[in-house]
Parts: sequence; structure tokens; C-alpha cells
Amino acid sequence: QVQLVESGGGLVQPGGSLRLSCEVSGNIFNIYTMGWSRQAPGKQREQLAEITSTGSTIYEEAVKGRFIISRDSAKNMAFLQMNSLRLEDTAIYYCFIWRHDQGTTWGQGTQVTVSS
Repeated sequence: QVQLVESGGGLVQPGGSLRLSCEVSGNIFNIYTMGWSRQAPGKQREQLAEITSTGSTIYEEAVKGRFIISRDSAKNMAFLQMNSLRLEDTAIYYCFIWRHDQGTTWGQGTQVTVSS
């Protein structure tokens, strides 16, 4: 069974930075895409960024230029470097992987709070 565990969330001031990490464990044998989503209180979950097994990346407009997704495939890990954080970035951040034959698997989430 595959599990995803996020870490690195916390409280940060506006304009600050955080780096989220996601570790994937379990029986991962196939090539997969990794990514990050978030859900703010009272809002739908929104996809922020994803990175394929070949390193291609896609970003949602609200975070483009501020957030950077990366991965270490050898360690089955993904990262989200978040810079210039804003109040509206406050949310629970979720890591996910997508596999062609298994669909999407989600982590439990990590809270990010941007507040002065």
C-alpha cells in the first residue's frame, strides 16, 4: 500500500517562505506524476503544481513565479518551495501522486498559515 506523508508546514509572515516535503512509501514500481494541491477554509481544493517523471512542470496561475515544485525520484520525494507567501495562501496543502493504472493517491495534508 502506498502512503504519502507531507511535512514542512507551519506559521509564516506575509512575504516569507516555506518548503514543503512529501515522502512516498510503499510499493511504487511504475512511473508517476507528483504534485501539490491545497484547500482553504470554505473553498474547493485547487491544484497548484505538478511534475512528471521526466521533470516537466505545470503551475496554477496564482502560484506561478512564487512556488517551485521539484522531486527526487530516487528517494520518492517531492518538494514545494513557496516564496513571497500571501495571506490567501493559508490552507491545508496536500501532496499527491498520479499513476496511469492506479489513479490519484493523496497525503493527509499539512497546514500552512500566513499571518502577521
